[in-house]
Parts: sequence; structure tokens; C-alpha cells
Amino acid sequence: MSTSTSSTPGGGRPGADPGVIVGERGRLTNLTYRLLGSLAEAEDAVQETYARWYAMPTHRQEAIESPGAWLTTVAGRICLDLLGSARARRERYVGEWVPEPLPDRAEWTGGPADPADPADRVTLDESVNMAFLVVLESMTPAERVAFVLHDVFRYPFAEIAGIIGRTPAACRQLATSARRRVRAARVPTAPTAGQAGLVREFKEAWEARDIKALVGLLAPDAAMIADGGGLVGAALRPVEGAERIAEYLITIADRAPGLTLLERSVNGRPGLVAQHTGATVTVAAFELTDGRVTRIWAVRNPEKLRPWAQTGPR
Repeated sequence: MSTSTSSTPGGGRPGADPGVIVGERGRLTNLTYRLLGSLAEAEDAVQETYARWYAMPTHRQEAIESPGAWLTTVAGRICLDLLGSARARRERYVGEWVPEPLPDRAEWTGGPADPADPADRVTLDESVNMAFLVVLESMTPAERVAFVLHDVFRYPFAEIAGIIGRTPAACRQLATSARRRVRAARVPTAPTAGQAGLVREFKEAWEARDIKALVGLLAPDAAMIADGGGLVGAALRPVEGAERIAEYLITIADRAPGLTLLERSVNGRPGLVAQHTGATVTVAAFELTDGRVTRIWAVRNPEKLRPWAQTGPR
């Protein structure tokens, strides 16, 4: 689950080389998205990190031995603060809060991707699948930062201690506690064979409004979590049980004639995108276990669907 962490490309002392500084943006976006679960917030955190760098006088920049390490430390501290305030904001959030889904740009048909778009800088691996991000949401801010930096990005606890403001031993304990949460949630760490085929069957059953087929594809204790953010209609609480989910999906299809379902990669896993009159209205991520759908995360909040605006049928 590791992601490259080199903060001094080329192995030498980078000094304040502008090219090296700009080259860190992709790594910082990868880090901040995993820490925050929101692409918009991640980009804001990266922008703030760079603003602090460029606000320093040149002699202070040149005195920093590893600008990459400095940027990582600042970004980590910004995210730690944001995670603390995010808890309060999410308590006021209308309905369920689901991490922002990410597309696989290789599948897009809307033309070449904008290289300035932060979505292009997030590497899609098992540490951004929706089930994993949801577990990260259950952690305390300090647990999340310690765990992501160590277990995903392979930072040593001595460096993490400087970011969190605790001893290396305390950071190790935080990561251990976070690891227990991941194990308790039984989050799959690798794609299972046949995921795309199962999602395709689910799509076809939904399109056919075949309740029996949908129930057969869902685990009996499956749950569907919808995120509308109070901006569009969505179930305010999880819909639980195969039959209830199937009935809910058929009701949605009946209320939105002309709904188009597209098979797309969502956070690196097979998922579905629902479009109505050409606009993306829902992005669904799936957790699949033993050939059944166990969780569906349906993001409908339009503010979280901006990276999907260019997706088209194929």
C-alpha cells in the first residue's frame, strides 16, 4: 500500500530549485486527498502549503535542506487542523457524508485532461478505494495522519512526530490503533476477481427494474449510503437490507425516466455513473464480498461531482 515518498528527487540537496518545488505538487495532492477525503479540500491544503513556502524570504527558502520534507510537514499540519474542524462541520452536514469520488481519467471521452486539475495528480491504488476512505473517516485526526503517513506513504515515526506534535512512540501507538480499525472493518486491500462483471450485472438488473435479480446480487445485510449534502434528494440515513435497497433503486429509476447508467472506474474500482439529460447526477462506488454487493456509496452532492462533469458515454 506504499506510495513513493521521495522528498529530494535525484538524491541530492535540492535547495530552493523552483522546478523541484513545483514537482512536489503531485505527491502533496496524493497525501492530502487521503488525509481529507475531499479533492477540493486537498487542493486548498496544497495551495495553502505553497502560499506559506512562497511567503518566506529567499534566504530562508535556501536554508531549508529538504524543501520536500518541509512542504510535507506543513501540508500534514494543515490537514491535521482541517480534520479537527471537519468533524464539527460534518456534524452539521445534512444526511450522510461520503468521501469525494475520483474518476479514472484514462476512461474519459471529453478530450485531454487538464494537467492543472488536481484529480490528475491522485494515484489510484488500494489506499483510495471508497471502503478504505470510509474507515479513515472513523479515525481521530491524529490517528489518520499517523496511519496514512506511515502505512501508506512509509514515513518514519520520527518525521511524523514533528508533524503531529507527539513523540515517535505516541505516533506508533496512533498508527497501531488505526490499523486495528482497518482490520475490524475487514476492508479488502486488493481487487477481487470478477468485480467488473458483478457491477455490470447490477447495472443491467437496475436498468431492467428487475427487483429479484437485484436482491440476488445484494448481500442480505447490504447497506446503501447516499450523500446529497442537502442540495439534492437523497436518503438521509443508510438504506439497509437487500430488498429495501432494490426497492429504493427501482423507485429512483421510475422517478427519473431517461436515466443513463455508465460503467466507470470509481476510486480505482468498478463503479457506476448515473447521468440525466447528459449531466452526471450520481456516482456509485461498491464494496463486493464473496460475489455479492455488500456496500454501495452513492454520491449525489453536486459539489462532489465536479471532476465527473466531462465524462461521457462510450
